Amino acid sequence: MQELSLELKHIRKAFGGFTALQDINLSIGRGEFVCFLGPSGCGKTTLLRIVAGLEVQTSGEVWQAGRDISRLPPAERDYGIVFQSYALFPNLTVADNVAYGLVNRKSPKADIARKVADLLKLVGLPGSEAKYPAQLSGGQQQRIALARALATSPGLLLLDEPLSALDALERVRLRSEIRALQQKLGVTTIMVTHDQEEALAVADRIVVMNNGLIEQVGSPLEVYREPASPFVADFVGKVNVLPAQVRDGMVHFGELRVPCDGPARDARVYLRPEDVLARPIADGDPHVFDASIEKIEFLGSYCHVHVASPAIQPGKLTVYLSLNYLSEASLSVGSPLRLKLLPERLKVF
Repeated sequence: MQELSLELKHIRKAFGGFTALQDINLSIGRGEFVCFLGPSGCGKTTLLRIVAGLEVQTSGEVWQAGRDISRLPPAERDYGIVFQSYALFPNLTVADNVAYGLVNRKSPKADIARKVADLLKLVGLPGSEAKYPAQLSGGQQQRIALARALATSPGLLLLDEPLSALDALERVRLRSEIRALQQKLGVTTIMVTHDQEEALAVADRIVVMNNGLIEQVGSPLEVYREPASPFVADFVGKVNVLPAQVRDGMVHFGELRVPCDGPARDARVYLRPEDVLARPIADGDPHVFDASIEKIEFLGSYCHVHVASPAIQPGKLTVYLSLNYLSEASLSVGSPLRLKLLPERLKVF
């Protein structure tokens, strides 16, 4: 059994008459990288702040490494934290920023200097000890904030939307570096983000939150392929939503039929764009239908292709096709297209 680094037990947080978190229960193993993912206002940052002791839960318990830290102040909890705004001291050099926690612990000066040099090398900024934050780019400042958070060798690393202020290329580069660094150090890490691509790319497990509740906890593949609710299916990745009816052991949407357990009911079919295939298909396959291309959105190596078909309701669908396929098949707006559903990939809610 994996050793637990953090346990949240029945966490509830109310601000006056507003309940921000409702009965949150979560266990995080040692060395895991966990992302709290959800839209603005879902409670993910409030939950992170409760773990850090920056907010006090209305009820419930926080346990770290078998110790009840529910009412301890932040200074008595074992974590490092990186904020969205970097929160570096502008009047201190890079070395002094990184060393801040070590100085407060009254570590020997020689040990501090050695640790600072090691950390700056670790985050890819060796030799920058004498610079000031204003002399660094946003990505470099975030690396310094990360080094400062790791300086005291914390048992838990907390990242509060650390990449949201960076440009797209720097964000992708730095998220890969953070993941590689986390794996190298083995530090248990929680990152708050509203960017589902970011969560899918770095997390061991994703905690999808909505309206103060946990909708699903699972690996990136589980959350993407097996969403537990319509909200998760819609929030994580792109998805087509088609009205349907379940009856006689089948789900009916337009002219198409797919086996489905359960009683007769109105339903919705959730279908990822990549789960609709465009290729030569034998006649007689019940999951094949004809469509025509209405719009092509160029996204580099692949395209969002919007199609129309009388075989489905409401007659519109988005599929992913590679740029090479579109070129080889001479497809453009108005072209006919034969498509095949992957019935095992449908989710019916």
